[in-house]
Amino acid sequence: MKHLWRGAVTITALILLTLSADTVGAVDDSTSIQVPHYGAWGYDLTGQDPTVKPGTDFFLYANGSWLKRTEIPADRVAFGVTDQMNDLSESMIRKLVEDAGTDPSRDPDAAKIGFAYHAFMDEARAEELDARPLAPDLAAIRTQNTKADVAALMGKPGFHPSIFGVAIQADLKAPDRYAVYLAIGGMGLPDRDYYLTDQLADRKAKYQSYIALILRMIGWGEPEVDAKAIVAFETDLAAASWTNVETRDPNATYNPMTMAELAGYAPGFDFRTFLTSGGLASTDRVILTTNTAFPKVAKIFDATPLDTLKAWQAFHLTNSAAPYLSKRFADARFDFYGKTLSGQPENAPRWKRAVGFVNGSLGEAVGRMYVAKYFPPESKAKMDVLVKEMIAAMHRRFDRLDWMSPTTKAKAQEKLSKLIAKIGYPVKWRDYGPLTMSAHDLYGNAKRTVVYDWNYRVARLNQPVDKQEWSMNPQTVNAYYDPSKNEIVFPAAFLQPPFFDPTADMAVNYGGIGAVIGHEMTHGFDDEGRQYDGNGTLTDWWTAADVAQYKSQADRLAAQFDKFEPVKGYFVDGQLTMGENIADLGGLLLALDAYHASLHGNEPPVLDGLTGDQRFFLAHAQSWRAKTRDEETIQRVKTDVHAPERFRVNGPVRNIDDWYAAFKIGPDDPMYIAPENRVRM
Repeated sequence: MKHLWRGAVTITALILLTLSADTVGAVDDSTSIQVPHYGAWGYDLTGQDPTVKPGTDFFLYANGSWLKRTEIPADRVAFGVTDQMNDLSESMIRKLVEDAGTDPSRDPDAAKIGFAYHAFMDEARAEELDARPLAPDLAAIRTQNTKADVAALMGKPGFHPSIFGVAIQADLKAPDRYAVYLAIGGMGLPDRDYYLTDQLADRKAKYQSYIALILRMIGWGEPEVDAKAIVAFETDLAAASWTNVETRDPNATYNPMTMAELAGYAPGFDFRTFLTSGGLASTDRVILTTNTAFPKVAKIFDATPLDTLKAWQAFHLTNSAAPYLSKRFADARFDFYGKTLSGQPENAPRWKRAVGFVNGSLGEAVGRMYVAKYFPPESKAKMDVLVKEMIAAMHRRFDRLDWMSPTTKAKAQEKLSKLIAKIGYPVKWRDYGPLTMSAHDLYGNAKRTVVYDWNYRVARLNQPVDKQEWSMNPQTVNAYYDPSKNEIVFPAAFLQPPFFDPTADMAVNYGGIGAVIGHEMTHGFDDEGRQYDGNGTLTDWWTAADVAQYKSQADRLAAQFDKFEPVKGYFVDGQLTMGENIADLGGLLLALDAYHASLHGNEPPVLDGLTGDQRFFLAHAQSWRAKTRDEETIQRVKTDVHAPERFRVNGPVRNIDDWYAAFKIGPDDPMYIAPENRVRM
């Protein structure tokens, strides 16, 4: 699945910034929630830095003054436009969950929302219980006598950690049916490089100290000795794992096997017991993702002492449960993952974490309430029109391609004609009937949520793929493309300024939400998405010559991004971020085409001295304005398929001829690329 931003965005707090007079929006009296607007026509002119030339650093030219005057809040790792949008969404959700009540006779889902929220907010109860909620799960770990026992507990749904991940999702080569996927897991650091490179050795050492601390807190074994053994075990897992770049190839990560074949291929781990424990006893076919890692990991498991495996389970169980335990556990976890790895000075206030928990546990129930109260029907209608215009723009671009063969072009047009757009909210809502929530059992609520979600997925294994299901909640500030369904999805909370504002200048909406729509559409034809046909089937439908031409351009784009250095000594990985970079470039080109088409040959007005094309590019740059702590940037460079925001602006525009014309960029400008060297995809 291809996300616009960085996976499902965590809802964060409403922070009232010092805004210029032309960026303060009206207040909705019915909710007392500030709705921001950006300038008179949709762009915050006060955010520009006139001391920077557009051809020197376009991101800083558009956003430099905003960056200088903005501080990252202490409870954040980053802050920018999407965080402000999240703030608005969260403030709405907080009001909904606090008003939900606990009367099941009025609305069962609302009552569950109320129970979940109040249980999280009951800090006194969490302090009273301290580590006691963990006792049954820790006892289950202690009573394991064999490696088969370990495999069984790893497969049990809940907070039980595992070195193998299981997912039930559409079979990529038969997308109308579900399949069981297996992946490698088991590591507590963000990426294999944290274990294997000297550059990040200090983080690894601090991780070992954190493990020892957690083991001491639960009175487990010999904390220092066990922590060292756990890190050694995870280092072996990291060495056996694939790189993030290698996992981006959908064909390389599609490796179906029968259970008998898997047992012979990766001896040393009891996969049958593992799956049976998770309710998959009848499963006889699984799809391995990083297949060559499985024999290595099974061998590592088999060679690891039982006591080390049990200590590893105890640590990861507690680490996962820490947010739902007493303050000493929550703080210990935050100190490592928040402060040490991400540079975040303070944890979010408890109410923010409570809203995040409810939103994650009962997301569509909250979403149903959110849409009913906050999402105007006219926004959905206007988005329908914009999507149709963007699809038409892509059809025209395919028609004009001079490097793609007629055979591949016809199939590309066919795929585009089958593209499905989902806007705002799902047509049917998830049934939370089987999920029990208690106002006095936070840890139990968290465990039951995991078990409910797993059982929900297991139950549909032999059913047709649900084409109406969404992978994000309506209140999420994000968007995505799903290649197995050939669909683009835009949740309601995303359709707000500065991306989408019905009162803004057309150039702003096309540079904002238009580029987002184009981004998600382009994912259907990026280096991964192009390998799926119009029905969502993973198949080879390009000619060899077209693939060679495409890869040549993609590699040139990757080489450009390889040179970007967001933190000294840490560079963007052009191959890891390739799909998102292609989508950013393609989305911007499509949006510009659609904007020009919407003018019907007329010249757009000049506003505040800016032409239509200038406003388009500036609005796009504004949509990416953000500041990120260095520690978090390093983590993202290692793990994230998205480049940092600055380069998601500067990287694409320097390959677009119209940008050069709009801002009179010439050979003397640092961002200049000669026309023959610009990427043409």
